Amino acid sequence: MFASAWRSVATSVETQLTATYFRVQKLRKVGFRGMHSTLEDVQLEGMEIKILPALQDNYMYLIVDTKTREAAVVDPVEPELVIKTVQEQQLTLSKVLTTHHHWDHAGGNEKLLKLWQKELDVYGGDDRIGALNKKVQQDDTFTIGGLHVKCLSTPCHTTGHICYHVTAQDGSGEGAVFTGDTLFQGGCGRFFEGTPEEMYEALCTKLSALPDATKVFCGHEYTLQNMSFARHVEPDNEVIQQRIEWAKHRRASQDPTVPSTIGEEKSWNPFMRVHEATVQKHAGGATDPVVTMGKLRKEKDTFKA
Repeated sequence: MFASAWRSVATSVETQLTATYFRVQKLRKVGFRGMHSTLEDVQLEGMEIKILPALQDNYMYLIVDTKTREAAVVDPVEPELVIKTVQEQQLTLSKVLTTHHHWDHAGGNEKLLKLWQKELDVYGGDDRIGALNKKVQQDDTFTIGGLHVKCLSTPCHTTGHICYHVTAQDGSGEGAVFTGDTLFQGGCGRFFEGTPEEMYEALCTKLSALPDATKVFCGHEYTLQNMSFARHVEPDNEVIQQRIEWAKHRRASQDPTVPSTIGEEKSWNPFMRVHEATVQKHAGGATDPVVTMGKLRKEKDTFKA
């Protein structure tokens, strides 16, 4: 009984410390018009993705059905910018897609509902998500206008992390996946609440199974940092060096480096390349991809570019 009570207290303290960490790290705003990146639109089959920078290096996204103009927002930590964009574009905002409960992703949910003053469905896979009213799990589906959304459960960074795969209703087009802090361009999230086995399942089983052309919209502008580690792991991988040079040019103009694609991530992201001999050799030579995953993440946690 005592051990159980102690674990409960320890979990509560860990959760509070994690929330504090994100508040300290993310409150400062920098860059263009107070933003770290410019606002950009990406046109896909049947949909438009509006990239909205937030905090120091977060990304929010508006997913717009081009026919109905119905929209959903992903991780609206700065609701004022979301509402401003929705009103300027004359969109019908109906849904909030929350990837996980951390403050820099879910911390704007309650304020958005208060400011919007209209009904919103708030999706997520964790009871710790603010304003949650549509809890989802693996393979749950719903729609945004005529767009089809499938939920992918990807626990590890947090136990309730959800990625959202969005395609045209008939399944045509390349589609997009919103990966929060599970999959970054060239990297993955820290294993705050999970294991190498879980991250392997998330990256190398579920997300890798999506079509290679699927656009990847991640939760942070971490590309240069992550690709520096990728180059450290595979110094002879030419696509990594090419992406670094491309990303340097993008960031020099404060342009976002998102999206990448699933196929591209398989070519340069070490955490999606744990089956490759070059990556396994760097991680100590073990041929077990899960062991390689754990060793890579441990090294990345203290890596200095």
